[in-house]
Amino acid sequence: MTSAAGGPPVRYVTAADLTACRPVYAVWEITLKCDLACNHCGSRAGKARPKELSTEECLDVVAQLAALGCREVTVIGGEAYLRKDWVDIIRAIRQAGMDATMTTGGRNLTEERVQAAAEAGLQGVSISLDGLETTHDRIRGVKGSFQAALAAMKRLKAHGITVGSNSQISSLSLPELPALMDTIIEHGASHWQVQLTVAMGNAIDHDELLLQPYQLLELYPVLAELYAKGLDRGLLMVPGNNIGYFGPYEHLWRGGPDRTGHWIGCNAGQNTIGIEADGTIKGCPSLPTNGYTGGNIRDRALLDIWSNTPELAFTRDRTVNDLWGRCKGCYYADVCRGGCSWTTTVLLGKPGNNPFCHHRTLELAKEGKRERIRKVKEGTGLPFDQGLFELIEEPLDAPLPKRRPSTLPEPRGRAVREASK
Repeated sequence: MTSAAGGPPVRYVTAADLTACRPVYAVWEITLKCDLACNHCGSRAGKARPKELSTEECLDVVAQLAALGCREVTVIGGEAYLRKDWVDIIRAIRQAGMDATMTTGGRNLTEERVQAAAEAGLQGVSISLDGLETTHDRIRGVKGSFQAALAAMKRLKAHGITVGSNSQISSLSLPELPALMDTIIEHGASHWQVQLTVAMGNAIDHDELLLQPYQLLELYPVLAELYAKGLDRGLLMVPGNNIGYFGPYEHLWRGGPDRTGHWIGCNAGQNTIGIEADGTIKGCPSLPTNGYTGGNIRDRALLDIWSNTPELAFTRDRTVNDLWGRCKGCYYADVCRGGCSWTTTVLLGKPGNNPFCHHRTLELAKEGKRERIRKVKEGTGLPFDQGLFELIEEPLDAPLPKRRPSTLPEPRGRAVREASK
């Protein structure tokens, strides 16, 4: 969200925030219950978690976040609106002086729900669109989910809530990005966050959705062109943490007004914090629960977890010595520190070696080489699980193995219904 004075977004990280390791931005999964069946869902959402936080416990979380200096809280799920007290949580966030936003698939974001959220102070909503209608419905697993998402955007705009969109770039959505941007603009979005589909949760089971690293050579010129066209039409493209790094378009993704900024490393546990619906605390909402959980809000104060657990502090002390593979010897290693920890952890088993890097793919191409990934281990079937992929380096002109057919099931249902309140 943009500050009231028209300056940078409140989640913008200042030098003081970096020095203090202040959790400026929180992403809070308030329930894992969901009304979609997304085939790329990292959390394998659907049913509520056992022992999700009570209303009273959630209100205490809000107070503790505010005390830590958090400035924006994004509620997610599952689907946040499927929790009965979701509006109460939003109202508490606003009353505590923090911005309240939401990310949603929008399948059953009804007029009554939108009105209640607007009255509670919800300021911005990002609607997930993962391709044009056929692709989106297939990835999201429910017929009619694309049209429902567009209808939700119209309702939100009508109630004065800022509307954006977010898209996962997969093998299916890649060729549809220009037309998808047109649709997003036509429905009043002010910003569009893009990120690569990551090898976690349901996406492990459907790894044909994942881009290959060498496809960044095709993707990034397209994104750069769309970035410029979007600005001309009032849409700001916002890069996810696995978009980059240090290629010829870095000044677009993270350059800022003077075009001098750049990626400064994963900030999980530095200026972002993730909260799961049962009170589990992580440095980033996307990271695996196993290995990255600092504690539970029911057992320890949030300040204690944030300040004193190595699972949240792992990026604060990361150096070049923690990197491996091609990242370790990279020119940008001491600044980049291996890119997005989430992307590399779930792909290769540990952070610090990121094949999904534009600079890296360009350098490999200069050497006449490319990298691709191949799954060697399935996931466990649990929320936020990971499998394992191997990284293959080969000549750029080597024959590619035939891409296996999609295993995505046909979307279920005949129509999107308005869910009960």
